[in-house]
Amino acid sequence: QVQLVASGGGLVKPGGSLRLSCASSGRTFNNYGIGWFRQAPGEERKLVSCIFWNGRNTYYADSVKGRLTISRDNTKNTVYLQMTNLKPDDTAVYYCAASSGAGCTSSPTSYNYWGQGTQVTVSS
Repeated sequence: QVQLVASGGGLVKPGGSLRLSCASSGRTFNNYGIGWFRQAPGEERKLVSCIFWNGRNTYYADSVKGRLTISRDNTKNTVYLQMTNLKPDDTAVYYCAASSGAGCTSSPTSYNYWGQGTQVTVSS
């Protein structure tokens, strides 16, 4: 069983930065690929970034490339999403999710466990 807790969201002005964290209490966290999804009102949940179990492979959606950086510290059972140069279009609820496939996949149905979501609002 993997339990995920997402945190770090908030209100930030355009151009600002936030760091999201996804912490797990599960002992097998190291075996899972971790994805960050976001969902804006009226839209589908979409993958923005993910990281393989070993941290060596990552993926970024085109809309966030160069602005977001995903990383993981398996000693702390935590995955981070550093967000810079934020734009109003980045406003959404951000969810982290764990995939037992250990890699990256864009389909939400491929993830076994989900965090509760953290709100990111980019507004002046």
